[in-house]
Amino acid sequence: MLVGVAMVFSIGVQGQLYPTKLLEHEQQIDNIIRSMTLEEKIDMLHGKNMFSSAGIPRQGIADMEYADGPFGIREEMEPHSWNSAHLTTDSATFFPTGSALAATWSMEWAYAYGRGMSREARLRGKDMILGPAINIQRIPTGGRTYEYLSEDPLLSGMLSVAYTKGAQEDGTAVCLKHYALNNQEDYRGFVDVHISDRAMHEIYLRPFEMAVREADAWGVMAAYNKVNGRWCSENEPLLTTILRRQWGFPGMVISDWGGVHSTVDAVTAGMNVEMPGNRFFGQALLDSVKAGKVSEDVINQRVREILRVRLTVKPVAREEANKKPVGNDDEMLTALQVARRSIVLLKNEPIVGKHALKAAKNQPWPLLPINLTSVKRIAVIGENAMTKMALGGVGAGVKTRKEITPLEGLQAVLGGGKIITYAPGYKSFDRDSRNKRQSPQQPGDPALMAEAVKVAQEADLVIFFAGDNREVETEGSDRKSITLPSGQDELAQALAKANPRLVTVIVAGGPVDVSTVSAVSPVLIVSWFNGSMGGLALAEVLAGNTTPSGKLPMTWPKKLEDVPAYATGTYPQNVANNNQGDIFVDIIRNRSNDRRQQLVADYAEQDLVGYRWYDSKGVTPAYPFGHGLSYATFEYSDLRVSPTADGLDVSFTLANNSQFEAEEVAQIYVSRPASSIERPVKELKGFKRIALKRGEHKAVTIPLRCSDLCHWEESSQSWKLEPGELTVHVGGSSAQLPLSQTTTIK
Repeated sequence: MLVGVAMVFSIGVQGQLYPTKLLEHEQQIDNIIRSMTLEEKIDMLHGKNMFSSAGIPRQGIADMEYADGPFGIREEMEPHSWNSAHLTTDSATFFPTGSALAATWSMEWAYAYGRGMSREARLRGKDMILGPAINIQRIPTGGRTYEYLSEDPLLSGMLSVAYTKGAQEDGTAVCLKHYALNNQEDYRGFVDVHISDRAMHEIYLRPFEMAVREADAWGVMAAYNKVNGRWCSENEPLLTTILRRQWGFPGMVISDWGGVHSTVDAVTAGMNVEMPGNRFFGQALLDSVKAGKVSEDVINQRVREILRVRLTVKPVAREEANKKPVGNDDEMLTALQVARRSIVLLKNEPIVGKHALKAAKNQPWPLLPINLTSVKRIAVIGENAMTKMALGGVGAGVKTRKEITPLEGLQAVLGGGKIITYAPGYKSFDRDSRNKRQSPQQPGDPALMAEAVKVAQEADLVIFFAGDNREVETEGSDRKSITLPSGQDELAQALAKANPRLVTVIVAGGPVDVSTVSAVSPVLIVSWFNGSMGGLALAEVLAGNTTPSGKLPMTWPKKLEDVPAYATGTYPQNVANNNQGDIFVDIIRNRSNDRRQQLVADYAEQDLVGYRWYDSKGVTPAYPFGHGLSYATFEYSDLRVSPTADGLDVSFTLANNSQFEAEEVAQIYVSRPASSIERPVKELKGFKRIALKRGEHKAVTIPLRCSDLCHWEESSQSWKLEPGELTVHVGGSSAQLPLSQTTTIK
């Protein structure tokens, strides 16, 4: 380490310096470790309670308290079980989930999000947030797609950096998860990911590297799965060679709950804390040290890495935790601001014929924003208009003080003088159905459908809430299809026949098949699992109080067969015995999580994830990566690309040629067709959210960094910048790039 006047640095394998706060207490840590018994050291290396690990009581070193999960602080649990502690002070803000945050494409609001999470964690007495969740969305059916950010490493990485800075600058450590390549929930506890070094570094590890190097992330969670033959919790290439040596990470690694499989291999590979119990890092580790199988120097290093975090994060006194209300106005406002910017308008076409809405010049007019003059009666159809998404399924949820549903939001925003009539239309897939192993793909309910059709016939406008819920998209299992559940396609067709003025709102954390609803609905809009204030944000967008500005952080395929993992036949895996359960569920039910069968997930598509695959294979998706419409009309012009000391500056003019105040996410992609190495057709290399008043023009400059233009060279195990020509493309989505210019980098 290098110690300067005001800054301490960790050193990566190539000699790069990374500023970190974690190395400011090394002399104090030396003294603490010298005074510790071996038993005290071992006691720090495993769970004490379900969400805590031990400190050093006789030295006044507090326990580490962990906050689950990434989009809201989970309620307090009994010390040694998953049962609620039934407190009245442990509610929290339900922030929009990961895919919703990513749809904002906003570092500013990712920072505010992380800061809001930290403020609530502090009130709840927590030291480390188990988040952000930043695995790449390899498959749209992934059970945690809603938690994760994006299919693109740069978008995921930039938002991870901002979230991490927001949380840690406020005083709470993050724990980046799940390191690494936990890209499926089915069989995650025993699947072995096989992937090339280059694809692993460029796609799947890049967000983690950015958060460690650029934001000084203090914690990392090892994933359940194997990578190239080794469990992540004992994977020395991941935990030591890459994380600690190449990236210079000085912090602590904790296991996913129940994700440790060995004692000697795990502790020597770089694992610090086994959670939530002590099967491998308790008496077994103590015995291993006494028997000479593990050096006490290794134990000292693991303790040192924990103490770096413990001494950096100020503990909250136990008597002060959970005393003040959580989920206050400031955090609710942050949740609202994120939700407003996350909503994606996929389609907004005018109706022609007798059902058309006419503008002032007698031209067909889109259904959105809602014409508050002509629309008096609104039919709201679908259980998702009433379903709360803070809880549900397996894994982390939020006992929130407030969650405004879409129906409540519409009543608040449009209630004056408007008649809003609600009908459920379908019965949502619920926990009872999941426990009975029923499929979400059940036929529609004829009685509910008939009621909904009658309500639709009597309305000036129909708003149909389709999509999934937290029981359909859940940790521990992947969706078997992306077809809309509960007979929603059939219902959409019936509603369209009853009233063609149909706005379809997709409530989901990841892509769904919209082919049927798109064919019958002039308007499609994605509102995600959008947090405590999501219903209000959506109502504001529908009414035109807010102009939609979200952009898809992942490609929406037409069908699953188009998705690279499905197209290459590498997912789903073939399992001879399909009753193996899930590692996390086994912990909850006190069952052994040992696995007899080993599965391989061969990432045959390598770096061609998401839009990279669709571009390279010439496959047209339903909606492309980065897509999102606005009520405003934007014009890009005057592109200029200039070399800088750290890469390229991309400058252009952006105009808002409309009567709406709006925000646009400008995106920059780079292509290198003459490259000497194999590359995708184009890759995202920069973006910026820009606010424009009606009729305003702005000069915009977005820097492209050399570090983001490099490729991973396997022979040298390092990032390399290939000189030569590249073409810069600028526009509002990966499929709409009106500006381009070719330049040369040296």
